[in-house]
Amino acid sequence: MIHYTTVSKDEELHQILALQKKNLSTSISQIEKEKEGFVTVHHDFDILKKMDNQEPHIIANDNGMVVGYVLCMTKNFGDSIEILRPMFQKIQEHLNKEITYLVMGQVCIDKEYRGQGIFRGLYQKMKTVLENKYDLLITEVAASNLRSLYAHYAIGFKTLMVYTADGIEWHLLQWDWE
Repeated sequence: MIHYTTVSKDEELHQILALQKKNLSTSISQIEKEKEGFVTVHHDFDILKKMDNQEPHIIANDNGMVVGYVLCMTKNFGDSIEILRPMFQKIQEHLNKEITYLVMGQVCIDKEYRGQGIFRGLYQKMKTVLENKYDLLITEVAASNLRSLYAHYAIGFKTLMVYTADGIEWHLLQWDWE
């Protein structure tokens, strides 16, 4: 049985990193990317831990194993991960300064657990835990990652804007929690 919760120990952060590594765009074939989706950013333990200390990451747990996660990233990390700098810049340029937001830094579900509603379950847990602190949840998805893009639209994300950075077309998405 899947249990949705927040990270509570370093071992769970290490499990997130292991799951991330298996699903990086550089770790899978083009066919698998198109069929299953992929993650773009490779985090190290230190940055993942710092992010978790500000807002605990949400995980799907099955008998002590992390089988899915959504990473929480406050705007304080806007300069911490190079590939995400353009996203944070676009957010600052286009979002009303009065709006409070959290960035969903990455979502990933273990291949063996896909198609079981875990994606939706993770986001619902995230909303339950954080909706009283933030007006919006923001994320970006590569235009080529159609599985992820459609999954985000299905749970209520809307396009804030589309832009290109470093040769990649990105959809900047927002989920209004008000």
